[in-house]
Amino acid sequence: MSANRKKYIRWILDAALIAAILIYLDILQADTTAHSYAITIIERSCIYAVAAVSMNLIIGFTGQFSLGTAGFMCIGAYVTGILTIPVKMRDQIYYLYGMAGWLHDIRLPMLAALAISALICGVIAYVIGWPVLRLKSDYLAIATLGFSEIIRAIFGWDGLGKITNASYGVSNIPPFANIFECVAICGVSILIMSLLIRSSYGRAFKAVRDDDVAAEAMGINLFHTKQLSFVVSSAFAGVAGGLLAVFMRSAVTSTFTVALTYNILLMVVLGGIGSVSGSIIGAFLVTGSQEWLRFLDKEYFFSDLFPGLAGTAFGAARVPLLRNGFRMVIFSILLMVVVLFWNHGITGSRELSWERIAGIPAAVREKKKRKAEAAERRAREEAAAAALEKEVRGQ
Repeated sequence: MSANRKKYIRWILDAALIAAILIYLDILQADTTAHSYAITIIERSCIYAVAAVSMNLIIGFTGQFSLGTAGFMCIGAYVTGILTIPVKMRDQIYYLYGMAGWLHDIRLPMLAALAISALICGVIAYVIGWPVLRLKSDYLAIATLGFSEIIRAIFGWDGLGKITNASYGVSNIPPFANIFECVAICGVSILIMSLLIRSSYGRAFKAVRDDDVAAEAMGINLFHTKQLSFVVSSAFAGVAGGLLAVFMRSAVTSTFTVALTYNILLMVVLGGIGSVSGSIIGAFLVTGSQEWLRFLDKEYFFSDLFPGLAGTAFGAARVPLLRNGFRMVIFSILLMVVVLFWNHGITGSRELSWERIAGIPAAVREKKKRKAEAAERRAREEAAAAALEKEVRGQ
């Protein structure tokens, strides 16, 4: 098959996939009441996908172990929330501290607020990147994790109550107009990061990740490359935080804990470090699994599962283990199973493509063929060894 024909087929398949997604989203949007649960999962998954890809940009593509994602998401959430809440509700929300006069009447559309969030996060990342990015490995992780906790403490400080409303946070943030708005913003954000990764800057990121000594010898400025990756990653983490605030309709510091950073890191590792499509798959799998397993947090009687046992002593007994928190136990076990079988993540460091999907059956057959050939080779070697041993004993 010629290269042009393969390209046209890829375009057709991409267009068909986008059309199928739009049709599905239109079905959900047509009856938001009946499909509210599915809409919630999709919107949350898309937002976490942006955060996961932004973290993968610095960890997977540049090789810098940064754990400050939750801190930048906190900044983005508060900036977006403060700039988008209706002016007439601000006195009610800031009833304890009162909103700063210079900020009280400033209200922007969501897209403008998200852009300012990204800009502020990028500037802060540029400033703290000067000392922090000179660290490596675990030291960088500890430094950025500490920065994340400092941000939470600052935004919850009473001294900034006129701006952040301190520990009370910001509420009554206008929601998304529809599911298309959320998915479109997330899709454009991921697309911009993907284009950056495929550009000459992205190749510089990968060179620094693979061998920083060789990259420097080739003329790549290590510090500036790391700083660029850190700034872009932090900016889009701020966008993800702003989207999360709009989704939750509130922004409080208790949302952006270390647990959130670890949860996003889990999505990156599960999907595949160094893979954009892997981060997206990981975000949807982790978010969806945590929601779909929620039924395990409820206590059941055997009669609930087997109606025929109603009225019997066995039917009145509680099902063991099923109680609040058991969902995360099963979720952790499933994660361990996935990691055991896919220790490099679901997609590994490669991107998911139509060629790769089409090649899965052939790859499975080839793997089985290699195993059969190896078994046959071992059998021949064992037979030859046995014959040699028999001949030696006969002599």
